[in-house]
Amino acid sequence: MNYRHITFAVAIVCSAFNAAVRAEPRAVIELFTSQGCSSCPAADKLLGELARDPSLLTMSLAVDYWDYLGWKDTLALHGHSVRQRAYADARGDREVFTPQVVVNGVVHVLGSDKAAIEKAIADTQGTAALLKVPVTIALVDGKISVNVPAAAAGEQPSAEIWLCPLTAKTPVAVGRGENSGKTLTYTNVVRRWVKLGDWNGKAQNFSMPVAELPKGDYTLADIDRVAVVVQSGVFAKPGLMLGAAETAIR
Repeated sequence: MNYRHITFAVAIVCSAFNAAVRAEPRAVIELFTSQGCSSCPAADKLLGELARDPSLLTMSLAVDYWDYLGWKDTLALHGHSVRQRAYADARGDREVFTPQVVVNGVVHVLGSDKAAIEKAIADTQGTAALLKVPVTIALVDGKISVNVPAAAAGEQPSAEIWLCPLTAKTPVAVGRGENSGKTLTYTNVVRRWVKLGDWNGKAQNFSMPVAELPKGDYTLADIDRVAVVVQSGVFAKPGLMLGAAETAIR
């Protein structure tokens, strides 16, 4: 094998390795938004900009509690409204609004305020356990493969492992309500939450066929990426993000 062949072979190995290994992200950004909210388009646009930063895992969570204003959000999940309220309960406040960003599971800010989001990211960096679990996720033989390693010696975490199919970009023409006549683009839209399991510090591996990702009113063609988060607490009282990763599936 000549030098060029060796270089090519090494490049293939490195490419395969990088597909399954992701550097620890700086932050998980969850934007609670609604097509029926006139203040949300600016936040939706900002999330699209933040999504270009590979150190951030960004997710758009459409809520349904503004549907009564005259436009039923086509991307909303009632579970997102429940999750947003659960965050408020966990923080001990009553702050539920759109557009609202939750950073790393613990700090909330106005979703259209870039400076506030960046400050929230910086403020959470000093939290010892933040995103220290090196989760890996990869597409292997038509299946999503997820690995959550063991916790450091002496640690006894209590967390849940969630998988989220994402639509990278989707435009929506809004026909009624506060954004009537506008075509809005949404980034990394969360289509569902799949609980892979609980994590108490023991190493765990999970596998899910890509064909099983769709559920409800979307198809496999709508899914571009898959994210995994390891989050302290439970879904009814979510806490700090302990680990996160994402991968493209096509």
